[in-house]
Amino acid sequence: MSNKTQFDTQHQQGIITKVSGPLVVAKNMSAAKMYEVVKVSEKKLIGEVIELHKDTASIQVYEETSGIGPGEPVFLTGESLSVELGPGILENIYDGIQRPLPALKKLAGNFITRGIESPGLDRSRKWHFKPSAKQGDELQAGDILGAVQETEIVSHKIMIPPGVSGKIESIVKEGDYTVIDEIAKIQNSEIRNTTYEIRLMQRWPIRRARPIKEKLLPYEPLITGQRIIDAFFPITKGGTGSVPGPFGSGKTVIQQQLAKWADADIIVYVGCGERGNEMTEVLQEFPELIDPKSGKPLMKRTVLVANTSNMPVAAREASVYTGITLAEYYRDMGYKVALMADSTSRWAEAMREISGRLEEMPGEEGYPAYLGSRTAAFYERAGYVKCLGKDNREGCLSVVGAVSPPGGDLSEPVTQNTLRVTKVFWALDAQLAYRRHYPAINWLNSYSLYYEDVNDFMKEKAGADWPEVRAQAMDLLQQEASLQEIVRLVGVESLSLKEQIVLDTAKSLREDFLQQNAYDEVDTYTSVKKMYLMLKAILAFHNSALKKIQDDPELKIEILTSDPLKEKIAKLKFVPEEKIGEIEGVIEEAGKIVISNL
Repeated sequence: MSNKTQFDTQHQQGIITKVSGPLVVAKNMSAAKMYEVVKVSEKKLIGEVIELHKDTASIQVYEETSGIGPGEPVFLTGESLSVELGPGILENIYDGIQRPLPALKKLAGNFITRGIESPGLDRSRKWHFKPSAKQGDELQAGDILGAVQETEIVSHKIMIPPGVSGKIESIVKEGDYTVIDEIAKIQNSEIRNTTYEIRLMQRWPIRRARPIKEKLLPYEPLITGQRIIDAFFPITKGGTGSVPGPFGSGKTVIQQQLAKWADADIIVYVGCGERGNEMTEVLQEFPELIDPKSGKPLMKRTVLVANTSNMPVAAREASVYTGITLAEYYRDMGYKVALMADSTSRWAEAMREISGRLEEMPGEEGYPAYLGSRTAAFYERAGYVKCLGKDNREGCLSVVGAVSPPGGDLSEPVTQNTLRVTKVFWALDAQLAYRRHYPAINWLNSYSLYYEDVNDFMKEKAGADWPEVRAQAMDLLQQEASLQEIVRLVGVESLSLKEQIVLDTAKSLREDFLQQNAYDEVDTYTSVKKMYLMLKAILAFHNSALKKIQDDPELKIEILTSDPLKEKIAKLKFVPEEKIGEIEGVIEEAGKIVISNL
């Protein structure tokens, strides 16, 4: 027996009885299975069975259905909606169902023609395969057969697919092969006369999570280079985060910053139902960005899944699953993977539209009743895991989803369901964005449940007193919020000198630490050590000022706030990483200067 049948298609036929936007109903479909891929009409539009009733099937079509009518045929393929996994994924730009957009452009020009097909991986390109296993080796699912150098910075490990195990009957020599060339045969040790043909490529259904050995507790933060995130609201490698915010508050810029600077080996960026001009900007910018770690183009370790708001709504729903399946595949190789989904609200809207056309009972605000379980199932695929295979390698997949609540209303169902399952909440604030404070993350409304998990790491990489430094800075920002209420009512003069110093330090924290310029060469990224030293400098000045007013209660606040050292502290964000030793000098000055020179 051979697994070659997975590349063949069947052609049983149904007949269309109804067309309602992306939803097509067909009869004579008793042979169909749930989530089976079908080809609709003679144009062979790609669709997926989402409901079965006797011999009638409801199909969501991933392409424009105008001009399709009752009586036209539906062809069954016998396969679930799957992606092709193998060398050639990185540097590619896919649509929601893994059709490569550059290949579609060559075939049909700038606009995607209906019914056009192109495989996810190039069948003609040859890859240099170096085997690491030999004939006679006993292998199990997840074991590595060899490797292909996919890009200059990523070695693509060729793994035994899940569900396959046995002894290597034959394996090719080192050389160049296409993704569909047979590279090995494995004899199943349990079932006689059963062989599996292994290729550089495997397929996997997008709605099913790839299997793992076990989930592990995350302990290491995903360093993003964004000070407000790394200092106050960290996300771990293998963690989940959400970025809700109204229009224009900077969700897309934050996602792009994370994609560029996050401490991950592989980046998967899913543009789900975003505006076409925003996605165009991403597609134009990413190929030009330079990876700060390797000095090579960032695309060498990135894959983009682009599904804009003018593309068929059903493909929007598939795009997030396509993206996370590609991400899981690289995680299984032992890589640290980060997935950015922008935005999951559009995904939920696609679900709502399809649910409405199926005439299902609506839940809150018209969303389907299963919105919560689908959201949870998606984020549950993140994690820090022990991968399949005898070598016990570990990989992780971090997922950050942007949410676009209408009118910035965080009580709406998509935001609330997302908050139930994610452990990090970066609340974007339209008022901060209006004041040009970026990232516009509100430090009073946001939270992270990973503080304790990353404390040991931060103590080692930043400083032993990191928890105390962070807690003091956060406390000052919270004190400022309550003092601002008093200032609005009776003015700043009514505050004590100590309270005025708190306001001044909180202002310094906001403007000199939390505010960060994504377009400044130095300020765009801050290492953990530099971030820690910047906080120490601000707090050292604050603590010295408090000591000074104890010695001289009549001191005027203006004398403290006009000290030249304040300007030095404000400019610390522009100190290059290789010169962060200068910040230690400023900390030393801040600890003494207020007392000795004022």
